[in-house]
Amino acid sequence: MEPNELLAKLPVAFAEPGLREEMSRHGKYMQVGKGDTIVREGQYLDFLPIVLKGEIRVFQQKEDREILLYYVRAGQTCMMSLSAAYFNNTSVSYGVATEPSEIFVFPTRMVSEWQLKYPSWNSFLIQTFRSRYEELLGSFESVAFDPIEKRVMTYLTNRSRQENSTKIAISHQQLAYELGTTRVVISRILKAFEQQGKLSLFRGYIRLK
Repeated sequence: MEPNELLAKLPVAFAEPGLREEMSRHGKYMQVGKGDTIVREGQYLDFLPIVLKGEIRVFQQKEDREILLYYVRAGQTCMMSLSAAYFNNTSVSYGVATEPSEIFVFPTRMVSEWQLKYPSWNSFLIQTFRSRYEELLGSFESVAFDPIEKRVMTYLTNRSRQENSTKIAISHQQLAYELGTTRVVISRILKAFEQQGKLSLFRGYIRLK
């Protein structure tokens, strides 16, 4: 991709011309498909990704269960990757594209350098840590205090609102991964919701009523 094309795709929050020029010079444009792994647990990270288009699901995996941490969407970066870049650590999570996505990556050595030189980059990093902290705190509170039945319905309702549709394309296993539980538990809860008239179950999707 030509530098001018890449510059046009970068978030407008990066205001300084010098920063945008450096980003286009040091950065690399990538296209990834749905299901592609961007970052693996235990991987040494020498790059930091910024999503230009699409969505990356960040999660931890323990045996046959997954714990969703957050999603990285257009104009955002991954806090876990950023933390690994700062402290020269390996990644403690996975990052997988949930849809075809466009990603801008650049060397981690630039993170601290740009923070000292460019106020807009410093603000971007601070906002990233703040927003991800709030998301993780909210997730922790939900897991710690909300019954799993409430978490399932809250997830489905929020997903329906985001997609502006009562039809939610998700399997029982995928929903279990999203909520950090097992498929058996999810299937039991969904069946009970169906009997209560709250939703209908179909192969590969759920429809809220």
